[in-house]
Amino acid sequence: MIAPPTLLREQIQSVLGSRYGAAFLTQKKTAGETLPSVVGEIPRGALTEIAGPASSGRTSLLYSLLATASSGEEFCTLLDTEDTFDPESAAAAGVRLSQVLWVRCGGNVEHALKSLDMLANAGGFGLIAIDLADTPAKIVRRIPIAAWFRLRHAVENTRTALVVVAQQIHAGSCSALKIELSRSRALWRGRSSGCLLDAFEATTQYIRNHRAQERRFTILR
Repeated sequence: MIAPPTLLREQIQSVLGSRYGAAFLTQKKTAGETLPSVVGEIPRGALTEIAGPASSGRTSLLYSLLATASSGEEFCTLLDTEDTFDPESAAAAGVRLSQVLWVRCGGNVEHALKSLDMLANAGGFGLIAIDLADTPAKIVRRIPIAAWFRLRHAVENTRTALVVVAQQIHAGSCSALKIELSRSRALWRGRSSGCLLDAFEATTQYIRNHRAQERRFTILR
């Protein structure tokens, strides 16, 4: 019987055709390799958590990561747990949609995690992200720590950056990097009664190896 990751790899190969080699034969990670982002380097071959409340910049940061990876001809996967992904907004943010595998999960966290496990083990993606930002925190807290350890192990020594977006940090010691977001202030354009909301400024706590750094980035309206 064919193992699920092997079957998935063969299905992807049939779809990509000649592009399969470029995607899947350069999978071994170089030591220290990272994916750049507006808040700092995102490690490859590791699990990164992005957490924050609504309007904190978590979606903008996710789209910027997808844009960076897809513009570099890498294939990406987005596990859209609550079906909230907006392709038009993502494209406007620079995401090359032709490079993104969009998996709609219909609010089923169990199915999202099973799909994430299969895709992480199949290999070949520069970025795999699961969006749990609109999933109730009490449901995300039920995900066993063993699941995060298994996912972390699946991407070790690969070029895949595994990213989890949620309201709160949940994977704990399994994640190599934690990014906690909060919205700090609104940025206005114009003066007095003619002011228009231009953007928001977000503050991040970038926590790696138990060391935290505060950083800021702008969320365009």
